[in-house]
Amino acid sequence: MFREPKETVKDLQEKLAELWKYLDIPAKKERVAELEAEIARPGFWDMGDQAQDLLRERTSLQKIVENCEEVQQQLEDAEVLIELGEESADQDSLDELNELLPQLAKQVEKMEFARMLSGPHDANNATLSINAGAGGTEAQDWAEMLLRMYLRYCERRGFKTEMTEYQAGDDAGIKSATFSVVGDFAYGYLRAENGIHRLVRISPYDSSARRHTSFCSVFVFPELDDSIEIEVEDKDIKVDTFRASGAGGQHINKTDSAIRITHIPSGIVVACQNERSQHKNRATAMKQLKARLYEQEMRKKEEEAAAFSEDKKEIGWGSQIRSYVLHPYRMVKDHRTNFEVGNTDAVLDGDLDGFIEAFLLGEKD
Repeated sequence: MFREPKETVKDLQEKLAELWKYLDIPAKKERVAELEAEIARPGFWDMGDQAQDLLRERTSLQKIVENCEEVQQQLEDAEVLIELGEESADQDSLDELNELLPQLAKQVEKMEFARMLSGPHDANNATLSINAGAGGTEAQDWAEMLLRMYLRYCERRGFKTEMTEYQAGDDAGIKSATFSVVGDFAYGYLRAENGIHRLVRISPYDSSARRHTSFCSVFVFPELDDSIEIEVEDKDIKVDTFRASGAGGQHINKTDSAIRITHIPSGIVVACQNERSQHKNRATAMKQLKARLYEQEMRKKEEEAAAFSEDKKEIGWGSQIRSYVLHPYRMVKDHRTNFEVGNTDAVLDGDLDGFIEAFLLGEKD
């Protein structure tokens, strides 16, 4: 009667052993010990941003180690339950195992999924930018719907967000918005959203109730470590100041504290208006510009490599990645993976896990 739980425990132990080796848990434990010694050192808190980076690294590594050790301990407990149950043919032990093992299987599956987030910047924080396409009010309303969707997704995952740029639409919605995302593997998850998002619906702004198609672009880039050098010369940028806009801004129409930077060679434009200080807004905008320039270079290299591989999937900026159809039927479909969901309301409310997981799994195929 304990044969099936026994096989399940053995299978989970084998998977955990692979994860233990892949994640190099002993090395991570050593690094945590090093970081804790550094944090306890006098003068640590005088290091400013570097101290915060080390704290984040410690927390992230500690979480991985603790998750692995917790699952390992629970699997050992399950083995004990099996032994006791077999000796006495105890139905209570079997019931407890049948409740415990599915939970452990989900934990191991979640840890296995984390293996897919192994890109050079997947563990980093991220910045997400939304821009309305052609179509006036329709596209601007769609951009605001996407903004809400991503903010809700981040909330579901426990990510912290902060708006750095917001440009309201002429009559409704937004022309553009940019916000930062802080959390473990924020970029690793959100990079699946890079591309053009298409909405098909009956327009609430059309008195004839006709069907309209709207497009918005979504761009996600990682927060880069200060050790990565990206040169931006003054002659290559144009800096404009303007007054902050958007609901709730205390500085609106008072001072030109907001900053817009245009990188002339690439045409990349970034903006920041969330700080009162023009200096702080400029620093944040420059950080975003460097990250986008770095991401652009990485994309060029990927495109060059793709030319030598016929099987490489074509996923690039400017491609339509997903359609959200609200009429004549209701469905959200990702054109890269063919993953689709009929519950459009849940998706627009931030339930994006299925789409992101399908994308990441597809990358590993």
